Amino acid sequence: MRSLSRHVVVVGSVVSLSVALLDAQSRRVEAVEVQCPSELGVGVETNFNFCDVLIGDEIADGILLLLPPHRGPATVTFSLHGRHTYSEDDVARGRGYARYLARAAVATSEAVLSRPVALAEFHGPMNLFDRIGGGAGPGGLKAVAPVGNEEIRVTVPSNVTEISIVGLELEVQRVDGVQSYTAEGRPIALISNAQVDYRAR
Repeated sequence: MRSLSRHVVVVGSVVSLSVALLDAQSRRVEAVEVQCPSELGVGVETNFNFCDVLIGDEIADGILLLLPPHRGPATVTFSLHGRHTYSEDDVARGRGYARYLARAAVATSEAVLSRPVALAEFHGPMNLFDRIGGGAGPGGLKAVAPVGNEEIRVTVPSNVTEISIVGLELEVQRVDGVQSYTAEGRPIALISNAQVDYRAR
């Protein structure tokens, strides 16, 4: 009986190992296809594409992430950044400080999956996450740049292959006071580096 028990354990271990190997082989991590309604541009350091998060009331107003068919839940990750307009003159005059609190929603046509928040502060150039090429500024850089870097993770149900990132509200604190923005269509943040971890069907 003892030898039979050992045999059963070994067989069970082999089956478990085979299942684990098959699961590992079917699991993939890859870039997400992004449909961006308002592209800011490509980062000169990271080579990431940066996309504006716009305030909206419908998922069609947001950034659409198209996911491959997947078995079980998938995990979508992306970076959420504050959206700063950089001015060397403001920094030199001691008026460059800004604090951004952006609220967004990640949703499907049926439900809200997550409500990510990005909190970022700008004190000086060292706080910029990257600079964006293709602008009219010094060195061909755009004035708008990502600041801060919140890593967002969202679990997506197995039957969902499209999600939307929609802006909700932006609060900005500067040296001369605080302002809130809720107008539809206003850019309030940036995303970059969207990826999906999933098991292929």
